[in-house]
Amino acid sequence: MKLLPLPATALLACTALLATSACANGAAAPADQGGSEGGGTPEETASEQTGSPAEVDVTGVEGATLHTSEGDIELELFPEEAPVTVSNFVGLAEGEGVPNPATGEAAFYDGTVFHRVIDGFMIQGGDPQGTGQGGPGYTFEDEFDSGREFSEPGVLAMANRGPDTNGSQFFITVEPTPHLNGLHTIFGHVADEASMEVVNGIANAETDMNDRPAQDVTIESVTVHRAE
Repeated sequence: MKLLPLPATALLACTALLATSACANGAAAPADQGGSEGGGTPEETASEQTGSPAEVDVTGVEGATLHTSEGDIELELFPEEAPVTVSNFVGLAEGEGVPNPATGEAAFYDGTVFHRVIDGFMIQGGDPQGTGQGGPGYTFEDEFDSGREFSEPGVLAMANRGPDTNGSQFFITVEPTPHLNGLHTIFGHVADEASMEVVNGIANAETDMNDRPAQDVTIESVTVHRAE
């Protein structure tokens, strides 16, 4: 099963058909699996539990740059509001967490792709397998105390398959998506207009029936920024 975010219309459909396989397979939010009409929710599928999130000191962490094949995406991170999530992201990005199980590389996100993109909804990446079914081999709890909401484009949040099932997959929204409030941990946002243009360009990419870009959009590397 993939972790997918769902648009409001799809969310209502899933509410009405809660027991059907379509909803069970991630028709509601960003998940680790794609292929639903009109989006859903960003999800991350289950993987064997073989590790735990890195405990990285995120004091002074201000943001990160996703260096992608389509251009740089500058992100502001929220270490005070979502310390465990930011620590996990930074640890994976800088090679202080578990290595990428597909490549063996310490820097987990290097070479991964945005495997699910939906125009008018979001772009999703962070899966070492690039299928929507991969993860780091562990899960960790949600962080919702900040009260932040999906009220604007450019929100950075974790994909999941339900409560407290965060791993490595994340997504960035391209429109307000209030149906995701309280379902996905928000741990940052896009920092500037130029970066948002890159996100929108990725979201507009030609895709197959599973919402995967016809041409791979790769995260070449991630740079974490700390206050000096």
